[in-house]
Amino acid sequence: MPAQSGPSASAGRTGRPPVTSRAHILLAARLLIDRDGWEKLTMRRLAAEIGIGATTLYHHIRDKRDLLVQLLNQHVDLLERPDLPEDPRERVVAAATAMHDALAAWPWAAEILTTDGFVGLLDESALWMVDAILGGAVGCGCTPEQSVGVFRAIWYYTVGEILVRAHTALVPKDEEPLFRRESFDATRVPHLARVGARWHELASRDTYGEGLGALVDGLFAQVAAGKGPFGG
Repeated sequence: MPAQSGPSASAGRTGRPPVTSRAHILLAARLLIDRDGWEKLTMRRLAAEIGIGATTLYHHIRDKRDLLVQLLNQHVDLLERPDLPEDPRERVVAAATAMHDALAAWPWAAEILTTDGFVGLLDESALWMVDAILGGAVGCGCTPEQSVGVFRAIWYYTVGEILVRAHTALVPKDEEPLFRRESFDATRVPHLARVGARWHELASRDTYGEGLGALVDGLFAQVAAGKGPFGG
């Protein structure tokens, strides 16, 4: 019987070989996120994108949260580690800044890490920034327990700043922001009235670095004085 012409039947319905390795799945997921946003990423869409069945996909990924955590581990693991300063205070600031910059590049990652126990989700290779902050805090006189409190305060400040900026960026360019107004009632909010129409300009400034430095100094001052939740 003569050979059939045309595409081989073994090529499959899509003409593409099935992709089942974890690396290829993560690559496809990252491309989907970059193209459509992480909110629209579903396991069904991902399976369809790479031409495999959802059942096959679940052999490698438990669910969407597991997928996002694996993507984050991969993302952080590929980042170039900066040379951290010897000075423990400066090491804390440098590590926190690296953490901020890594999440700012992928703000959706901050969304899945908004739990106090998020360190249990990540690989050790992706936790070097956390460890550097803890070590710097100990070097500044904190106990290991106090260093966790210092990290938690820095983390809340950092992830809050990232999420506010990320959500603000989602406002369409042609849509007037809800928080932009020309004046405030001085009889009810006198301090806001003094700022007036400059509120949007002042609130939009990038002051993360200055705020981080002030926060770190304040936390270590509390530890040194034996005051507050980080003292004693």
